[in-house]
Amino acid sequence: MTGTVPVSSVLIVGTGLMGTSLGLALQARGVAIYLTDRDPTLARTAAELGAGTDQPPTEPVDLAVIAVPPTAVAAVLADLQGKQLAAAYTDLASTKAHIHAEVARLGADPASFVGGHPMAGRERSGPGSARGDLFEGRPWVLTPTGQTAPAALATVQAVVALTGATPYLMAPSEHDHAVAVVSHAPHLVAALVAARLADAEPAVLALAGPGVRDITRVAAGDPALWREILATNSPAVAAILAAVGADLAAVGAELANPGPVPPAALTATVDALTRGNRGVARIPGKHGTPPARYATVPVVLDDRPGQLAALFAAAGAAGINIEDVRIEHSPGQPVGLVELDVRPEAADPLAAALRAGGWIVHR
Repeated sequence: MTGTVPVSSVLIVGTGLMGTSLGLALQARGVAIYLTDRDPTLARTAAELGAGTDQPPTEPVDLAVIAVPPTAVAAVLADLQGKQLAAAYTDLASTKAHIHAEVARLGADPASFVGGHPMAGRERSGPGSARGDLFEGRPWVLTPTGQTAPAALATVQAVVALTGATPYLMAPSEHDHAVAVVSHAPHLVAALVAARLADAEPAVLALAGPGVRDITRVAAGDPALWREILATNSPAVAAILAAVGADLAAVGAELANPGPVPPAALTATVDALTRGNRGVARIPGKHGTPPARYATVPVVLDDRPGQLAALFAAAGAAGINIEDVRIEHSPGQPVGLVELDVRPEAADPLAAALRAGGWIVHR
């Protein structure tokens, strides 16, 4: 229970990464979870992982959560409502305007439905990749309309609170524009960059460092799922890609000379790099706080069990909080470089404390 709205039972339709993660989160908070999937094997796997039971509920549940691709949400909603399986309904899909339009087209009840999109996920899919803490501290967008019943919205907000996520109320079109900017278009751009690696020579790939890994990390997402997402948010994504394409064309034109380009001639390129700096600086810091600048303390780490835990323990013993961490493995050597981000005033004390403890610090 959270606030004044009791939530004791939830039906989750779709037991992939998101649905199973939600089941794990809510089961841990005492909610009875019922799991179903068009592939019974997946529902059984999610149940075996502790996300709920794959047996059907014997009476209507408080909330049904539709965790299926966006093009299937409205049809599943209409089916569930026709069977009166829940008092309220929501979904986890990455696009919203298309779904609300389909709900109206199919004649489903808009009053009991609240569009939802937790801004969380992983590059891996399936119930085996699920995590009960997936939604902790993450934004969870809800898109009620003028037809949404207050009781349905309250129920969905209660479930969001139980997962530890932070709810945000937005109009469906506002949501779709926002995710096109911060998620959908960046994913496509990352995939296009990663595609350049598909036919690269092994000697080229051996040089890959943290930069290219960071840029291409999300490109490992499931293409079939992303096809669904992009198809249902195509106008918003296309607008962002058009702007990115204009920048690429301008930069490409400057770099297209057959010989070396005078640095002073790269005005569009420098402008793009500068705007990129400004954009990165505007990304909120942890917990939604204003962006913060951190200092990096690089530490050499042996690639063997317990070393990372020992390093964190040493930082804790020094009374210093680690704000972020990155690991780069050294090619051909059993060591890695761990970059610890801390507040600037803590960098030198941390480096000194680690050196005193026998760690190799590059600062």
